[in-house]
Amino acid sequence: MLESFLRTWLGSWPSPGGLVVVGHAAREKPRWDGGEQLAIGVTDAAGNGVLSVPPGRVDAVSELVATAGAEALAGRLPALLDRPGHRFFTGVFRWSDAPTGLPDAGAWEPSDGPGLPDWLRPFPGEVLVARDEDGSYLAGVGLKPHDPTGVEISVGTEERARGRGLARRLVARAARRIVAGGAVALYLHDPANVASAHVADAAGFPDLGWKIHALAGTA
Repeated sequence: MLESFLRTWLGSWPSPGGLVVVGHAAREKPRWDGGEQLAIGVTDAAGNGVLSVPPGRVDAVSELVATAGAEALAGRLPALLDRPGHRFFTGVFRWSDAPTGLPDAGAWEPSDGPGLPDWLRPFPGEVLVARDEDGSYLAGVGLKPHDPTGVEISVGTEERARGRGLARRLVARAARRIVAGGAVALYLHDPANVASAHVADAAGFPDLGWKIHALAGTA
């Protein structure tokens, strides 16, 4: 399932060796939230992978990788894609097709429902929300449907509710829904975010040394 998703999302998978730059028409179309995603890539633990860019930029980006190495992407890719104010970052790429059986937490609610934080509202359909006894928001999960075969989980917990294990239970429950729907569950995070790494480990998303690479705005 993962390979099928990556072929659709990136335009090609796997890599025959090293970082391969491919052109994919999807990079010129809006992503799940209507924003742009001009560059997205995945590499495995050996550093082999695919970087997906707009078809018209393949030659320039391929030349950069061939002459200066993949490490030059962070400094030079934004300008090559006419987004000099953006940044190219690398994070941890995790996935699961067997999330843990942690007890359920929260309830599924419409993302346009009452009492939700602004960050949850752009997610389509339902979000998974944990509330206090008085109905106040404690933690939530939104789902990014990159493709019918690959859905990314985003989680956030209010400071007053941290340390209760809510995030890992919400993530595991959301992952079980994704897998039951025939897709692979994805979990991406900053390498420095130790708390997020602990949540992923507990919910059944092992760190296998894979990386996500993406161009994003700085706002």
